[in-house]
Amino acid sequence: MTRIKCCGMTRIEDALLAAELGADAIGVVLTARSKRRVSLVQAQAIVRAMPPFVSTVALFMDDDAGFVLEAIEAIQPDLAQFHGAELDAWCAQFGRRYLKAVAMGEGAAALPRLHQFPGASGLLLDGHGLGEAGGSGKAFDWSLMPRDVAQPLILAGGLTPSNVAEAVRIARPWGVDVASGIESAPGIKDSRKLADFIHAVHEADASLLRGTVDVIA
Repeated sequence: MTRIKCCGMTRIEDALLAAELGADAIGVVLTARSKRRVSLVQAQAIVRAMPPFVSTVALFMDDDAGFVLEAIEAIQPDLAQFHGAELDAWCAQFGRRYLKAVAMGEGAAALPRLHQFPGASGLLLDGHGLGEAGGSGKAFDWSLMPRDVAQPLILAGGLTPSNVAEAVRIARPWGVDVASGIESAPGIKDSRKLADFIHAVHEADASLLRGTVDVIA
């Protein structure tokens, strides 16, 4: 089944609704480069409000190591996520499992970078260009999703309730990550879009499962 991460949470009520609707993880953004940035106090409150079995992720992008360490210690997320030019060893220094975002705006030319982060628990393939911030709503060619990478691959960038089912069918990712596609404004989640997005992912999974059963039969 495709896992679902809803990122850019700024309000406890949005994060709780995502969890209630079936999201597997929520993300809070700490980097100053994001319009969805929250303070350490806000992030801590959101993370502490999450029910059991919903993972929490703290997102950074080319931030100072001291700040990253301070944030991780204060928030205690299940995973960190690095969205910039951070190298594998740099990401690993905090003793926390982490996801590494790879900018796929260049298309196939970006694929070799997927092999540069052996320490990552998972790789997030986003549609923005190299050096740009995530959460831009840009998609990339989903058919480029590779099959030769050992880590779980998470699809991001330009996903919405209307296209995520197609994305799941084409890319077959381990998980999907959404921020702008479920918002009414940056950081403010739209309850209908959130529900429709999660429902669309579950429907796509069910359709793929039915296809597999038909083939076996």
